Amino acid sequence: MEILEQKTIGQYVADDFRTAAVFSKYGIDFCCKGNRTIEEACEKKGQDSETILNEINTVLNTKNDNTIDFKSWPLDLLADYIEKTHHRYVQDKTQILLPFLDKLCKVHGAAHPELFEINELFKGCAGELAQHMKKEELILFPFVKKMVKATLQDELVEQPHFGTVENPIAMMMHEHDAEGERFRKIASLTHNYTPPADACNTYKVTFAMLQEFEEDLHKHIHLENNILFPKAVELEQKFTEL
Repeated sequence: MEILEQKTIGQYVADDFRTAAVFSKYGIDFCCKGNRTIEEACEKKGQDSETILNEINTVLNTKNDNTIDFKSWPLDLLADYIEKTHHRYVQDKTQILLPFLDKLCKVHGAAHPELFEINELFKGCAGELAQHMKKEELILFPFVKKMVKATLQDELVEQPHFGTVENPIAMMMHEHDAEGERFRKIASLTHNYTPPADACNTYKVTFAMLQEFEEDLHKHIHLENNILFPKAVELEQKFTEL
C-alpha cells in the first residue's frame, strides 16, 4: 500500500483507465488535477483514502481484456486517435448542444434562470476548445509526429519555432485546467446533470448530452496530460542528449 500511495491519480488512470470510474464516483478529478496522490485528493475532500485505494485495487485485480493500453501506443498513433475521436466529438456535439441550450433558455429560462449561465459557460467552452484543438492540430501534434518519424529514420529534429515542446504543452495544460473548471461550474449549476421535475424531453436530452460531453472531455484531457504530453517531453529529451 505504501508504494501505491505515492502514485499520482493520473498515473493510475494512465496504467488502467478502468480506475477513472472509481475517481469519478468520489468526485476526484483525474484529468486536470491528475498530478495529485489519492491521499492528497482525499485530504482536500475529507474522504477516506483507504476506501478508495481498496476499490482501486479491486479494479486492478479484475481481469478485463477490453482495456485499451494507450500507454503502449506510438505517439503519432495516439495523436491521430485523439484528433479523430475526441476532437471530432467536440466539433460534432457543440453544433448540437448550442442550439439546444438556446432553446432551453427561451422556453424555460424564466422558471430556471441558471440556464442562461449554463448556456454562456458552454458557449465559452465551445469557442475556447475550437481554438485549443486547432493549436494542437497545427502546432503540437505535427511536431510530435515529426519527432516519431525522425526516431524511426534515425534523423535529427530541427528546433521548432516555439523552442521546446514543453512550451505549447504548458499552454495546453493551462487551457485544460480552464475547461475543467468551467465544466465543474456547469455540473454544479445542473445539480450533476439532474433535470428538474418540469423538464421536457429536450431539457433531459440536453443535460444528458452535457454530462456525456464532460465525460468525453475528461478522457480527452487524460490522454493528453497523463500520456501524450509526458511522453512527448521524454522523446524530445532524447534528441537534446544527442
